[in-house]
Order: sequence, then C-alpha cells, then structure tokens
Amino acid sequence: MPSLVIRNGTIVDGSGGTPFKGDIAIEDGRITQVGVVTARGAEEIDAKGMIVTPGFVDIHTHYDAQATWSSHLDSSSLNGVTTVLIGNCGVGFAPCRPGARDALVKLMEGVEDLPEVVLTEGLPWNWESFPQFLDVLGARQYDMDIATQVTHAPLRVHVMGDRAAAYAEATPAECEEMARLAAEGIRAGALGFSTSRAIAHKTLAGVHTPTLGTPEAELETIGRAVGEAGASWLQVISDFDEPEDEFARLQRIAAASGKPMTFSLLQRESRPWLWRFLLEKVEAANAAGIPMTGQVMGRPVGLMFGFELSQHPFVARPAWKEVAHLPFAEKMAAIRAPGFKERILAEDVPDPALRARMNTWSMIFKLGDPPDYEPPAETSVGAVAAATGRDPAELCWEWMMERDGHAILNRPIINYADHDLEAVREMVVHPQTLLGLGDGGAHVGIICDSSSTTHMLSYWTRDRTRGARLPLEFAVKRLTRDNALALGLADRGLIAEGKKADLNIIDYDRLQIRVPEMRYDLPAGGKRLIQEADGYVATIVAGEVVTREGKPTGALPGRLVRGAQA
Repeated sequence: MPSLVIRNGTIVDGSGGTPFKGDIAIEDGRITQVGVVTARGAEEIDAKGMIVTPGFVDIHTHYDAQATWSSHLDSSSLNGVTTVLIGNCGVGFAPCRPGARDALVKLMEGVEDLPEVVLTEGLPWNWESFPQFLDVLGARQYDMDIATQVTHAPLRVHVMGDRAAAYAEATPAECEEMARLAAEGIRAGALGFSTSRAIAHKTLAGVHTPTLGTPEAELETIGRAVGEAGASWLQVISDFDEPEDEFARLQRIAAASGKPMTFSLLQRESRPWLWRFLLEKVEAANAAGIPMTGQVMGRPVGLMFGFELSQHPFVARPAWKEVAHLPFAEKMAAIRAPGFKERILAEDVPDPALRARMNTWSMIFKLGDPPDYEPPAETSVGAVAAATGRDPAELCWEWMMERDGHAILNRPIINYADHDLEAVREMVVHPQTLLGLGDGGAHVGIICDSSSTTHMLSYWTRDRTRGARLPLEFAVKRLTRDNALALGLADRGLIAEGKKADLNIIDYDRLQIRVPEMRYDLPAGGKRLIQEADGYVATIVAGEVVTREGKPTGALPGRLVRGAQA
C-alpha cells in the first residue's frame, strides 16, 4: 500500500513537457508510480482541478543562522520551496574559533541585514570546524531539505586572523590551508564554495568583507581544491566595476576549478546595459567549454519602505533619529504629535547616495494588495505628486500612514531601470541563467523576496498584462529541475518514478502572494518580514505533508543534504 496517493491532478512534472492528467503514488519518501494508480493509499489527496509540481529548489538563501535555531525555514517554506541552498555570497559561520565569532556576526549583520543581537542570542556556536557545523545541522529536523556551501569570509578569518580584515594578500601556505579546509567542507557534504567581491558587502561600521579584492591566485588554489573534492559549483557575487577584466578573471578561476561557476546577474540603475554585456560573455565562456551561469531574479529586487520597517525615505533625517528606537506604537504616537511631520518634511538627506536610495520619488510605489512588482511609472510617488500638484515627500508620508502606519511602499533598486520587466524576462528565458536570488533568511527588515517562487507562477504565467507571459511548464522547470541539476541533486525536481517525493499541490486559480507582514519572533524579539501565499493546497517533503493551505502541519521530514545526489 502506498503511503500517499495524489489523484486526478494536472501534473506539471518539471521536465518542461506538456502538463498531463494523472495520479502519483508515494512510498518511503519516493515516487513509486506516475499515471493511473489503482492501489489505494494510506492517505489520499484529490487534486482534481489543481496542478501538481515538483517542490521548488531555491539556490540562493541565507538561512545559515535561522537553521541553527528553527525547524521552519519561512518564508520559503510558505512559498512551495522544498530544498534550499545556504552559504551564499561568501558569508557564513564556519569554520570559526571562539575569538572570531564577533567578526563573523558583524559581517553577517552588515551584509545580510540580520541584527547582531538576534545572531548573538540565537547562534548556539556548538561547532568550530565546517564538518562540525554540518553535524549540528545534520542533527536537526526541518520543514524542507537544506544544502550548504563553504563560505570564503570565514575561511580567510580562520586562516589569516587580523590580516584578513586588513585585506592582506594570503601567503602560498595560507592559500593552501584555505584550500585544504574548503575541500574538507566539500568532502563533509557541502555542495559548493562561495565568495563575494562586492564593495557593498560590509559591516554596519563600514568594514568591507575580507574577501573583497581577493587575488586571483588564492581563488584558483581554492577552486582547484574544491573541484577535486567534488564540489557542484562555485558561487560568486561581484560588482563588475571593470567588467571585461573581472569576467576574464572569473572565467580563469572557473577553468582552474574544473567546475561550473554561477554569479548574480541583475540590471542595475547605474549601468542598465551591463547585464547584456555579461550574458554575451557567459555565452562565449560556455562556447569555450567553461560552464558559467548567471543567477537571475524574476522580479525587481526592491526595498520595502514603512514606519515599521528598517528603512524608508525619512530614516536618514535628523528628526527620525529621535523616535527610531521606540517600539512601534510609541513611535506612531510620537510622529503623530503636532509639528513633527512638518519638521521632518523640512529636513533633507545630506548624503547624495542615501538621497538617491531613499528619496528618488519616481522610483517609489505603493506595494499594493495583492502586491504589484511591475508598477507603471505613472503610479510612483513622484508622478502622482506632479499630477496632483503635491509635495512628493508629504504624499509619501501620507501613503506610509495608511493602514494605521503599517502600509508598505516598494522601492525597486535592481531590475527596474526601464520601469518594466522586459529585461528580467530576457534574463529569465536565457538558456545559460538560473532562477534564484530570493535571499530567504536575510535582509529581514527591508526585503522579502523569498516569495518570488510564487510570483513566478502567478504573475509570469497567468496575470501579466504589461508584456509577454511565460508558459507554465517552462516556469516550473526553471524553479525545479534546472536548479536541482545545477546543484548536483538529480534525485529531485522531477515528478518521475524513483525521484524524491517533494511536491506541491496548487490551486492555480487561487495562487497569489499576500502582503508582507512584520513578525517579532526572532531571538531577542527581533523582527522580520514574512510573506505568505494563497493557493498552496499542500506542500510535501519526502512524502509527508508539511503545509496544508499555507499552515504548517508539524511534520519535519526535511534533513541536511550531504553531497550530490544521484
């Protein structure tokens, strides 16, 4: 008797092929039959009128900390994800001696917007080496599977000490020791190695990541070692300030490793042409036999603005500093006091970079309900203010005051230079890109993009009116099989006999992202944005239902994935 049979669903199997009607039988966490299942299951779910997809594989998350204290990796688990990869962007917590803990916490706080007090109280620190860190994760149970990468910043700090923070060049012996430790992590079960070359990655005090400007020789040494140890890939984030030279450098590192390299590919406001240039370089690298992919995002990367959130257009103004520390209710009472609004509107943001980030009124929109991630230019704060003869700052203040001060505005900072998603569509459909960059577990007070999996299906395949849509079967393949194979996880991402029974049963007509909400459930009472979704009738991990209608069932069949899976 199968443990679970899903009947009468429209199966979108992850291969990219035409959806078909059928049943799915599951036993011992594996799919045992697809088609017409005559046997009765111990449990049965009627999926008539619904689609059944593989569970989504999210290749770019930062649940490195959350996974040490929580069994629920939300918001990803609320948006159809059944496997996540942590350890991206070169930041993590292993290897780490006790004396280096504070440095890694401060780096994660600055790079990924996780408050220091949350990390200090939440992290158990019952490891030093990377294999010990995996043992800690391996002893826990989750609502999805979790895979890992060895991260460069902890390696540098561990081997070089204070010289890492000073951006010193590693000696050949230090390079070999980093390579040895990285390979040790791969052999213990990590799938890849990640590093950051981004100048924006720094602590709140302005100290850049110790991997910034790492010499090519160091990365080649590490790359060779992890390649020989069996890594699936190398993951990189770079500014590409000198795009020709930097891409050539990364291509040489990838060639030395003998493994694929993936990097973040986005349309930036300052250089909206750069993504096309990099895609052309990716095509040339693959033609030369060096596998490289761009990791892309299916919607803008947007800062969420609001009085309850970490950032908004007035956060850098002097008057805000008087109330920023207050609990939300007291804060709202203070800013409603007579004269406060007039005073803060009269102030300015002296820093040009902050002003561009916070007060570019033509790029600030109401998020809406349901959220709109492709808002027309004429709906921005600036456009509405100009059309109605209003001061944009005052109008923005009023918009943020809606819903008793809980209203959320959206400031797309990446992937929206053209005020539409046509550049994003081209990146998503390119054969040498992968769909990711949701950053689940990070930027918890300003960004909530782990729901981008739901957005890819509901918006791109059904609701988009401002341009071409994407076929449902294509979007599902991008979220499942393509990502699974890129990670070396051939046991999932496809609905077929023998594959891991990670599945979503989706009421496609009801599928919709909800408005993000702030919760105060992190260690030390820390806050984080959570974004739920409607339409997930059931999400199944290893044959067990982990959520029903978006609510956790209490089942925790998810485990640490050690190494590639055949």
